[in-house]
Amino acid sequence: MSTWLWAGVLVVAAWAAHWGADQLLTPLKMLRKQWGLTASAGATFLAIVTASPEVAINITSAARGVSNIGLGNLLGSNIISIPLMVTIAYFASRKQFKNNPKHQQHLDANLLALNKRSVSVLSLPYLGIIALVAVLTLPKAWRGLQPIDGWIMLGAYGVFLTHAIVKGRKEGEKVEWTQKKIWLSIAGAFAIAAGAFFIVKATENIVSALGISEIVGGLFITGIMTTAPEVFKTWSVVKGGEVTAGTTSVIADNAITMTVAFFPLALVSTPVQDFQLYWVNLAFVGLMPLLYSLFVHQSKDLHGFSRWQVFVFDGAYLAYLFVMAFFVLKLF
Repeated sequence: MSTWLWAGVLVVAAWAAHWGADQLLTPLKMLRKQWGLTASAGATFLAIVTASPEVAINITSAARGVSNIGLGNLLGSNIISIPLMVTIAYFASRKQFKNNPKHQQHLDANLLALNKRSVSVLSLPYLGIIALVAVLTLPKAWRGLQPIDGWIMLGAYGVFLTHAIVKGRKEGEKVEWTQKKIWLSIAGAFAIAAGAFFIVKATENIVSALGISEIVGGLFITGIMTTAPEVFKTWSVVKGGEVTAGTTSVIADNAITMTVAFFPLALVSTPVQDFQLYWVNLAFVGLMPLLYSLFVHQSKDLHGFSRWQVFVFDGAYLAYLFVMAFFVLKLF
């Protein structure tokens, strides 16, 4: 097959995996209501499914002996996702919400308003996860992803999820389960597995045809493709008036990617073959939630991101591309 045909397979497989995640999302949304989880805590819980394509991709890449594709996917998707989703959420929220009379104040202030709990529940714990990855994988004595690192990161996700749920409980609601929803969830699980297999297979063939390394393919092909479908979900959720849930879910997704999706790569002992490329990417992974945590507090009463701060997120990603092109990959 030609490179263009494999690119088409990659696009279809990415959409199939995210379609599957959407089907599995329905029962978890019902459980969120039943258990009485707030928007921020619910985002952490729902991320178990919304990040499932990334987890499945890394399982597949580890099983097929191309774990560097999974490593690139892990890093690349976590770098682009926050600036991309914050930007999408900002423009999607530039309208009136009937169920939120205070939103006019946010429009007047050119603000993407968020619940302040998103920092303590999501972004700060996520920064802690990234710091733990750095401690486990950067020092020369134990550089790379080892099985013990995987078990530690799996435990870190357990702590992250428990912390979010404990800090974000309210009174639960009654929900009704239907046979149709159950069957769609089963179909969704199969779609995720099939999509993940063909995403990895397509990436293998594309990087081979282009003559680039597997980790670069994971960074800029797999990582971007697995993030792209989330754009439409974020736009839809935020336009529906759930601004905090639509914007912060990306951090919960990233926390799963850096812990649960880290696990299969660590089990097969993925080495860090290009240390400069690895630490530069990990630094930018940490920069995005750091900016989130610093920017979100506008005043005592307002929390979120101003227009210029949204553009800083985008500028940070452009800076990442510049550093990668000129200093790491040395393309020019």
